[in-house]
Amino acid sequence: MNQTYTALIQQRRDWWIGWIEEIPGVNCQEKTRKELLDTIRITLMEALEFNRQEAIRIAEGGYQEVAIQI
Repeated sequence: MNQTYTALIQQRRDWWIGWIEEIPGVNCQEKTRKELLDTIRITLMEALEFNRQEAIRIAEGGYQEVAIQI
């Protein structure tokens, strides 16, 4: 399933900084815009996988996966 997230980015002096609007805590900084977008994409994927694994752990088995569209 493809999902789209919003990256808020800006250049501050010598650094590019960015946040993922929909996921608190996903933020990065890099020297170039391209590096920032690459790094924030990787960080977002890692955060989503971590959150998925944490939800599965908390559910302690016996759960159902249900796709929800909003």
